[in-house]
Amino acid sequence: METFAIPFLLFVGALLALQAAANVQLSTATGSPFGASTLQLGIGATLLLAVATVAGSLDAFGGLGSAEPWHLIGGLGSAVYITSGILLFPRLGAVLTVGFWISGQMLASLVLDGFGWLGVEADPLGGPEIVGGLAVLVGAALIARAQRGRGVPAGGLRQRGGWLALAVLAGAALPLQGAINAELRSDLDATIAVGAVSFVVATAGMGLLLVASLSIADAPRPRIQPLRRMPWWGWLGGFAGALYVTAVFSLIPEIGAAPTIALTVGGQQAASVLVDRYGLLRLPRRPISPQRLVGVGALLTGVVLIQLA
Repeated sequence: METFAIPFLLFVGALLALQAAANVQLSTATGSPFGASTLQLGIGATLLLAVATVAGSLDAFGGLGSAEPWHLIGGLGSAVYITSGILLFPRLGAVLTVGFWISGQMLASLVLDGFGWLGVEADPLGGPEIVGGLAVLVGAALIARAQRGRGVPAGGLRQRGGWLALAVLAGAALPLQGAINAELRSDLDATIAVGAVSFVVATAGMGLLLVASLSIADAPRPRIQPLRRMPWWGWLGGFAGALYVTAVFSLIPEIGAAPTIALTVGGQQAASVLVDRYGLLRLPRRPISPQRLVGVGALLTGVVLIQLA
């Protein structure tokens, strides 16, 4: 594995956790999670289109007509992930949300590697990968149990089953997106152009969902005026997302889906602990009990096992 990939992907993963917290602030300001998601995705799309223009990669868009249709839909993973973060961070906290994101990410990446789906080169799973996957699941369960022990009754946690399922599905969407975008990269042979396409598709999909939501009588309407009081870091979600998407689909073909996702989730989990422990980015503080730390440790142990396999 390229030496630079390890610290770079850890950093990108940490940014992804901070992105979700920043997006919560944007959602609060606009009053609409769909509006906030559309805005952040639009920022990411604009940034990547600008970089593609400077890099002279716009000609690569001419290859879109010959690409397989399913190669174009990877960006929808960003729409699912960003919206889930806005909905889940205030309800579940950073550590629990990221823990279940990680479960979805690792399980999906192991399936991609093990079966060679979506163009990923097949790499049959061995003992370390299986043990690592189980450790990730045990870690997520311990984190969830610890939160229940901190004032969340068992019935209340069960009622959140839908939110936890959303976290797993949103996490799984990321490696699927990375694999699909890697196929589009082979079609276009232009990394930045692929990132731009991914974010344009995500913005369009989220925009359609926003328009559909406005037809519902009680749905919140996005507000513009409060955006003037947004902290500067509240606008960084689009940048962080663009960097993550570009890094993942660029490195999956080089080092494999499981190692790529393993490193990013390590960064995610470390950042989420800091967000909860210190109430960073205007989120409420949540105590990090010994049981939660054990759960985090189990998650990271699983990540290491998968990485070293």
